[in-house]
Amino acid sequence: MSTRVLIANEPAELRATLKVALQADGVGPVDEADTLAQALLAAGASQPDVILLGHGALELVPTLLHESPGAKIVVLGGQDDPQAVQEAFAAGASGYVLAETEIVAAVREVAAGGRYVNPELGARLVAAESRSRQGDGLSEREHEVLRLLALGHTNQEIAKQLVISVRTAETHRAHIMQKLDLSSRAELVRYALDRGLLQTEAQ
Repeated sequence: MSTRVLIANEPAELRATLKVALQADGVGPVDEADTLAQALLAAGASQPDVILLGHGALELVPTLLHESPGAKIVVLGGQDDPQAVQEAFAAGASGYVLAETEIVAAVREVAAGGRYVNPELGARLVAAESRSRQGDGLSEREHEVLRLLALGHTNQEIAKQLVISVRTAETHRAHIMQKLDLSSRAELVRYALDRGLLQTEAQ
């Protein structure tokens, strides 16, 4: 059974390489789109089974899936980071690869209804999710403060939102940093991102 693939918004040389790799393994037909606009047109016209898309175009995933409801998205990721995988899957992707050599396996896996993640990156993702499920010793109120801090709110803004004093907000912040062994806001934001706390807030 054929698997129609659309390679979207990637350099011509990379598209050619991926197309050759897919067709050499019996995957096809393979269509190409040079721009995001062309990708949308091609997705609607050809109704591909799988769309290969660069990580930089994640915002296009919902629109592509609207144009081609039956398609599966495989993200050609340039970021070796579990958070990048979470972002891709949250956007609606079914696969995340780091190397061209993974393309055939990824396309076959998602076309069959599964998910594909670069194996090493997938192991790190599972480890991060496991850590987040184990708990971090923070109280429910401290988790609320943590989310607001990570979102960029000041102590004064947090105090107003949670109807507490500024001093109490400062105390919560100090306890959070101590319990999590963090020393900067950047580390705090990374901690919240790794555990999907900001995603939860957005939802």
